[in-house]
Amino acid sequence: MSTDSNISWQETPSCVRLTLARAEKLNPLDWVTVRELKDAVAKIEGMPGVVAVVITGHGRSFSAGGDLEGYLRLYRRPDEFSAFLDDFFQMLNAIEASSKIYVAAINGVCVAGGLELLLACDLVIAAASARIGDGHLNFGQLPGAGGSQRLPRAIGLLRAKHLILTGNLLSAEEAERIGLVGQVVPDDALDQAVDALVAGLAEKSRVGLRGAKHLTNLTLTTDLATGLKREIEFVHRYATTEPDATEGLVAFKEKRNPVFSR
Repeated sequence: MSTDSNISWQETPSCVRLTLARAEKLNPLDWVTVRELKDAVAKIEGMPGVVAVVITGHGRSFSAGGDLEGYLRLYRRPDEFSAFLDDFFQMLNAIEASSKIYVAAINGVCVAGGLELLLACDLVIAAASARIGDGHLNFGQLPGAGGSQRLPRAIGLLRAKHLILTGNLLSAEEAERIGLVGQVVPDDALDQAVDALVAGLAEKSRVGLRGAKHLTNLTLTTDLATGLKREIEFVHRYATTEPDATEGLVAFKEKRNPVFSR
């Protein structure tokens, strides 16, 4: 493990694990941390062997959101606050646009900016004791890193409004029920569950994973008719030009495990 200021980095041949490492402050997503995450996402994108990236937190929090004391300074410096918001925007957009599969491992409190980070990831596993919500309005703030746009797309407009307007936090079980979390596991089984998920991803076609992420993310930016048309075009190209598509069918016919390109 290496530590680069606010983030610790662990690497295996197919996975990078990024851990927000300011447990004493509940892992705030301040400007320094956001820029470190932005740089990490860019670096990992250039690592061809990496299939998945796990983001989690150290201690009892995934991330409790922004640095409120830091915001007081930024609010008095509009140009700097604009630059901070742009860095946050670019970091989360880079996660969504990445060819890697991003897994949010929610180990504890996940609020405000922490929720916005969760929403940019592809898969979410939560420990049973985790608490998840928006929480901005509890302190007179508004979501400025995509929460007001990604949350309704993830769980529906009325549920999103309920979370944003009330500031309530959900249990992990309730977050799973409404589709904000994909899987809930006992606290002491979180790392094991994440490892199993990543291992399963590593067995799949890399180009297939990238294609599936691209297609599903089209729903964030296109209407249904356009998305359906682009799906047909993309899948036609994939099926007729990518060796992994043919290999999967041949392996099924021959009753063996497919051997995908790496």
